[in-house]
Amino acid sequence: MSSTVAKPRPKHLNLMQIRLPVPGIVSIMHRISGAVLFLLIPLLLWLFQASLESPASFAEFRSIAAHPLMKLLLIGLLWGYLHHLLAGLRHLFLDLHIGTELETARLTSIIVLVLGVVLTLAAGVAAW
Repeated sequence: MSSTVAKPRPKHLNLMQIRLPVPGIVSIMHRISGAVLFLLIPLLLWLFQASLESPASFAEFRSIAAHPLMKLLLIGLLWGYLHHLLAGLRHLFLDLHIGTELETARLTSIIVLVLGVVLTLAAGVAAW
């Protein structure tokens, strides 16, 4: 009979005190961005359809897209798309066992976060 010592389990788990590592944050943000993009597909399809129906509907689309809140929403969707794309590529490389070392995983997570924001800012400034 083997004698194993059971590790004491936590009795109270405070989720506000848990410090999630950067790769974990990127992974959670990847899931959230995917869910948000999925839920907002009807809005994106409606905007795309409205822009293609006629010159009058395109003018209406431009007036809707010119509203500052809509611009912020579209820039947020752009960030969600870019983050989801970059994090998905990172996860693909991890599935291929590329970049699985701790330091490399942390570095690629930071790169995903920074590159997503930089590309969003570049595209947002160009489109604003």
